[in-house]
Order: sequence, then structure tokens, then C-alpha cells
Amino acid sequence: MISVEQLTIEFGGSPLFDEITFLVNQKDKIALVGKNGAGKTTLLKVFAGLQIPTRGNITLPKDLTIGYLPQHMIHNHGTTVMQEAEKAFEHITSLQVQIDHISQELADRTDYDSPSYHDLIDRLSHHTEHLNIVGSGNFYAEIEKTLLGLGFLRTDFDRQCSEFSGGWRMRIELAKILLQRPDILLLDEPTNHLDIESIQWLENFLASSSGAVILVSHDKAFIDAVTNRTIEISLGKIYDYNVNYSKYIELRKERHDQQVRAYENQQKMIQDTEDFIDRFRSKATKAIQVQSRIKQLNKLERLEVDMEDNSRLHLKFPPAPHSGIIPIEVEHLTKAYGDYVVLDNVGLIINRGEKVAFVGKNGEGKSTLIKCIMNEIEFSGILKHGHNVKIGYFAQNQASLLDETKTVFETIDYVAVGDIRTKIRDILGAFMFGGEASDKKVQVLSGGERSRLAMIRLLLEPVNLLILDEPTNHLDMRSKEVLKEAIKAFNGTAILVSHDREFLDGLVDKVYEFGNKKVREHLGGIYDFLQYKKMQNLNELEIKNQLKREVTIEDKSQSENKLSYEARKEINKKIRKAEKDVEEMEGYIQNFEHELQEMNKKLELPEFASDSDFIIQYQKKQRELEHKMYEWELLSEVLDDLNASI
Repeated sequence: MISVEQLTIEFGGSPLFDEITFLVNQKDKIALVGKNGAGKTTLLKVFAGLQIPTRGNITLPKDLTIGYLPQHMIHNHGTTVMQEAEKAFEHITSLQVQIDHISQELADRTDYDSPSYHDLIDRLSHHTEHLNIVGSGNFYAEIEKTLLGLGFLRTDFDRQCSEFSGGWRMRIELAKILLQRPDILLLDEPTNHLDIESIQWLENFLASSSGAVILVSHDKAFIDAVTNRTIEISLGKIYDYNVNYSKYIELRKERHDQQVRAYENQQKMIQDTEDFIDRFRSKATKAIQVQSRIKQLNKLERLEVDMEDNSRLHLKFPPAPHSGIIPIEVEHLTKAYGDYVVLDNVGLIINRGEKVAFVGKNGEGKSTLIKCIMNEIEFSGILKHGHNVKIGYFAQNQASLLDETKTVFETIDYVAVGDIRTKIRDILGAFMFGGEASDKKVQVLSGGERSRLAMIRLLLEPVNLLILDEPTNHLDMRSKEVLKEAIKAFNGTAILVSHDREFLDGLVDKVYEFGNKKVREHLGGIYDFLQYKKMQNLNELEIKNQLKREVTIEDKSQSENKLSYEARKEINKKIRKAEKDVEEMEGYIQNFEHELQEMNKKLELPEFASDSDFIIQYQKKQRELEHKMYEWELLSEVLDDLNASI
């Protein structure tokens, strides 16, 4: 489908790619891997037509459609979420407009035998056939399915895109690209702004899509689930493996070992040859042999090996100061923003030495509880810090607190103590600050680089409770492994907010699930939790299906749909219960709608329209209403099934 031949890209005279050649087939699901700076994003830009190669050719079919999701923020202004998503189907609406125009022209004209009239008929036939191929059905259902899968609520559909954060705007752009169903998808870090449930939905979507996918991601579980081919970029060359990422890791190690042996053998041969030349250069009887060896060395293609290998680097942090047995204890904690309750009567205990994960959809209270632990916001209830608890907190704003006048090296050297100071260069290299990058001033670093530096700085300070909010967003796989092993070896307590299942796997021994204003404890690792959630959902579905089966069986057992007195009595009992549930839920919904109406009135006032806390409260109230509406739909469906059985 796409042919890459002798592709070379140079920056400042240095080759990023050096005459690489490969094919992308119609149904390939490819993971692009390599160190940061190896050229993964550049290669995606070349495919998307945004980067011109220095030399070489890329051959694409004329009618090939491409969907490209970059890492950078997408600016959608002046449209709602639904309007922006509808742009994915502009080609269909445009085609329909042309068909309507031609049909009207044919109806108005009477020159039935003229060549132009027959030409219009041919065009109408062609456009109609094309419309049937691309699909002229109701695409709003497809839009809704995709937006809901990526975490949006129905109440979000009519909101302006400008109301959403950069991460949510990226989700809107991703939805639009997926809805276009292009022949090839180019995705650069698509999971950075997704929660676990949305990532799993995207996995299923991509794995089952009929088109090709080329993606860059540092989420190992995600690329393992989606891809069947791995292309590694290293030292300007590519290495193509027809396997997923996990299998590629095994094969890459074998290849690397072979490269090292070949490199060492070549170095020995070069040294022996140079020794021969030096020894016999002045002897006339050996002149021909010396010249032959010199020519041999000049023609020799020198082997290279990616020698920067930190796989054996073990980052040991300073021992955690001793703390009480229970570093964090929460009882009856409630947090509300105005009338909107985020956390209601929450209780939990985190013991010394535990590594726990906070998981849940965005907006369910994870960050709120962390802010309560950090005493950044007020709340009701009890939250106790244990004896001598010293907290190290990593959040997005930590990067902005760095001293911009210091270099990267100085920033770490300032906090490093003990033996760790002798390994600062190795640590910086493991977190993508190797070589000259360690001498950069903080003020010239990108946002992602600052976040990584803040992470290193935090993890070198002597603390006994780490609270890390999405710590892996700007780390490559090698850096994540170094960080993961360091946290595992950390003898203090850790609270991790993360959507990276592979990172959490084997690291946490307890999961706290946030949802519906509550926090629920799950013992075990992240995959134990995910498996439990899957079974829980299936159990709920099974209960509902069982009820339907019971109704069907009772229905079939009575001729002419006439139930026995006992059967009718039992179903009427279930109907009354279902009616009560529906009525109760309608009461909740009515209260929510009334509260939102009052809030809408307040939003017309300048002091409320500019109050970010009030707007957040309003948006969360909308989400609560959406959840209640969904529960009402399920209850109403059960009631309808029961009524239909009588």
C-alpha cells in the first residue's frame, strides 16, 4: 500500500534516516519504536505529507486516505463537540448536496435527448453509487458510539470545544479521525490523555479495524493489544519485525547480542590490521601488502551498535525516613463544591510500605482526594497523617516550580545525596537527558522535559510517602522501567494515579476505585482489578438477561399469553418494584435538572461566568445528571420488558 524506498532525512547535515526501505501493507498494525529523538514522529509526518525527505521516494496509491493524530494540542474554536465530530462526514454531506442539485436540475430540464442531459444522468448514477459505497445511513449513531467510547457524555455533545482542556480536545480530534475510517491511521501517543476504560475501547477499535495503523506509544499493554508488526528506528536505520512488541523485545536482545559480537570482532580485525600496517609500513618487501591492508580498511563498512544501554541501571533512592504504621487514614471524608458532592463519606487506610493505585474515570475525585491529603483544599471528615510522614508529591504544576537559572545537571546535583551522586549522569541518561542535554538550562526545556526533570528531582529527595499523578506521560519505555523498578525497591509508601496498566502491573498491591462519589478498595494488582470489573459488568448483564429469560419462560408456559394467577402475581410484584425504581430515579433527575436551571441563571451573571470553580461545579453536575439518565434508561428497559410479558 505504501512503499518507502531509499528514504533519507537530514537535519543540519546529520542523517536522521539513512536510505531506509520498507513496505506498509493494507492491514498492517505497526508499532514504531526507538529512543526519543530517533525519528518516530518525523516518519509519521513524512507519511502525512508534513515533512519533505532529503532524498528517496514514498509511493502512495492515488486514492489513499490518511488520518494523522499529532502529539500537539488541537485548537477547535467556534464549534460544539458534535459539530466538530460531524466534520468527519463532510464528504458524505457534500456528496448528498451534489446528488440533490443534479436531481433538481434533471427535474427542471426537458431536453431529454441532449448529450448534457445524459451526462447529468451519468454523474447522478456515479455519485449515487459512490454514496452507497461510503455509506449514506444515519452516521450520528456512529458519532455517539465513538464519543462515548472515548469518555464523553451525551451532555458534552452540545458544549463548545473551547470549554475543554487540551487533552479532551485531543480526544475530539481522535474521534473525528476514527470516524473518517481512513485507509491508514497515523497515531502519535494517542493514549496520553485517555483513562483506562477509553484506552481499552480504543484498543478494541484499532485491533478490529480493517485499515492499516502506524502508531507511536510508550504504553506497552496498548501496543501489544493493537499491533502485529514492530519497526525499530535506531542509528538512522530500521529493523523490521513481524511480531508484536513483547516478542520484539526478545528478538531485539538476540539481534543486539549478535551486533555486539560482530562489532567486537570487527574492532579486533581493525586493530590487528592497523598493527600490521604500523609494523611493516617502513619495509619495502611488505609495501604491497601494507597498501592492500590500507585499501581494505578504507573500503570497510564500519559497524555501529547502539551502545547506550541502561537496561542494567538500577536506581536506588535514599532510604525512606521511618514513619508511623499508618501514613494515611481517612474517615467519613466528604468534599463538595457548593451543592455538588465529589466525595461522600469516604474512608480508607493506607499502611506503611504499601504501593496503591488510584483509578477511575476523569472527574471522579482522584485528584480531589490527593489535594485533601496535601491540605490544599478544605473538606469535612477526618484525614490523619501518620507520625513523621514526609510527602513527595508529583503533579503537573511541579515542573513550573523548578529553578530556571540552573542546568539540568545542577538541578539534580542540588538534591542528590550519598552514593547516588556518583550516578547522576547515568540517571539523567536513563530519563533522556544524556550527553549535552544535561547541560541545558531549565528555562529552555519543553513542558515534557521539565516534567521528567521534576520527577527525577522528587525521587531523589528523602521522603517516605510518594504521591505520583500520571508520572509516565512523558517517559519512554526504558525510563518507565527504571522508574518502576526504583519505586518497587522504595521502602516507603506510594500512591500512584496512572492509566498505564503495564506500569502499574507488579507495582501496586491494592487498587482504590473512584466512582459515584465513593472510593472502593480492591485487593490485588491492576489486572486483578480489571478482571474483576469485567466479571462485575458481565454479572450485571447476566442478572438483566436472567430476568428477561424468566419473563420469556413464564410467557411461553401459558397458552395465548394467559399467565397463571401465581405467575401474574409474581410479575406484578416485579412491575411495582420496577415502577418504584423508575419513579425514584425520575425524582433524582428532576432535582438535578432544577439545580442545573438555577446554575444556568447564575451563569448569566459576570461574577459566576468567570468563576472557574463554579464552572467546574456546573460541569460535574451535568455529568452526574448524565449518569442518572443512563440508570433511568436501564430501569425503564426492565420495566418495559416486564409490561410486555403480560
